Amino acid sequence: QVQFVESGGGLVQPGGSLRLSCATSGVVFDGETMAWYRQAPGKQRETVAAISGDSETIYADSVRGRFTISRDNAKNTVYLQMNSLKSEDTATYYCKPFSDQSTYWGQGTQVTVSS
Repeated sequence: QVQFVESGGGLVQPGGSLRLSCATSGVVFDGETMAWYRQAPGKQRETVAAISGDSETIYADSVRGRFTISRDNAKNTVYLQMNSLKSEDTATYYCKPFSDQSTYWGQGTQVTVSS
């Protein structure tokens, strides 16, 4: 059964940092390009970052230089290190294989950046 479990979100002040984790099961993780997405209230879900099976990475312009995506194939887990957080980073964050076009999403993890 495919499952994505995101964690690590919380309330942080502007300029702060958080590290998100996404544990996966039911996918062939090693060769899969994994992605982090986010959705803010009233906005469409957007792609934040992606990492290929051989750890090549891409980032949205809005987070490049502040966020770092990484993966641990032994743990079937993908991470998102978020530094220099801004109020506009406030959203629910999700992970999923980039190729997965299904309607299934994990529960996400809420990130709130506020003073």
